[in-house]
Amino acid sequence: MDLISQIVERAKANKQRIVLPEGTEERTLKAANQILTDGVADLILLGNPDEIMGLAKEWGLGNIHKATIIDPENHPKKEEYAQLLCELRKKKGMTIEEARKLVLNPLYLGCLIIKSGDADGQLAGARNTTGDVLRPALQIIKTSPGITCVSGAMLLLTHAPECGDNGVVVMGDVAVTPVPDANQLAQIAVCTARTAQAVAGIDPRVAMLSFSTKGSAKHEVVDKVVEALGIAKEMAPDLKIDGEMQADAALVPRIGASKAPGSEIAGKANVLVVPCLEVGNIGYKLVERLGHATAIGPILQGIARPVNDLSRGCCIDDVYKMIAITANQAIAAKAQK
Repeated sequence: MDLISQIVERAKANKQRIVLPEGTEERTLKAANQILTDGVADLILLGNPDEIMGLAKEWGLGNIHKATIIDPENHPKKEEYAQLLCELRKKKGMTIEEARKLVLNPLYLGCLIIKSGDADGQLAGARNTTGDVLRPALQIIKTSPGITCVSGAMLLLTHAPECGDNGVVVMGDVAVTPVPDANQLAQIAVCTARTAQAVAGIDPRVAMLSFSTKGSAKHEVVDKVVEALGIAKEMAPDLKIDGEMQADAALVPRIGASKAPGSEIAGKANVLVVPCLEVGNIGYKLVERLGHATAIGPILQGIARPVNDLSRGCCIDDVYKMIAITANQAIAAKAQK
């Protein structure tokens, strides 16, 4: 069974409630219908019920009726959610009138549904920007305990079975924090390891990447990686992690043994933590295009409950996979409580 099939089967075995705020968006609705047909997750669609069901009929989506459909303009918990939002944001000066307006925004409403315990995760972004998806998540759901920065991991399914976990490598951060400081980089390492466990089902072996391996070069950006390694070890003492090391030393046993003798990670890494977003974004796209790897994500991490962001250029299959991934993250988040 391939990794995506495993992710889907784990979701089926422990069904989670996933909110789709873009309930009238075509790719989202078609993916939702397939998710409901396959029994992967329980879905909450936000939007006008008549419009959603009209589109489902037009597109021949026979299982959309199995979703819970919530109209942001008219539902029984609208005032309850407005009061919750006002309470959460009162230190920022939010009034109940402002909260009542924001509750009409599906991206805010979805996060409030999760915060109140009525759902387990959210997926959006087919119509909305990353900033619009993240803003309510950070304001309402907030970050996980001990985490202050959100980051994004990419699941890379490569054609190199000798690398990673039978060719599976998880890389972070590829999406959110442009130039993390040492503390943020340590958080990214810990969160990416958690994502590898929750989504890929692998025992993480984390390499903190650099252009230097174990002091072979001297530079302040290398110093940052070394400092981040120390912080990550304090944050997660049981985590298998090492650095700083070059990518070949992290992935190739022969090179790892030569450049970092004695390291339990060198040559065996399946989680790669890059020093900055620029490296991560360029790196995964090179692997995807030149190496013909399948890149799945970004998978947002560091939020107390999973909220994921789609590319506006996504396809139906992307939405389907990300719903299943969000469900796997929700299962793991509950297990950590």
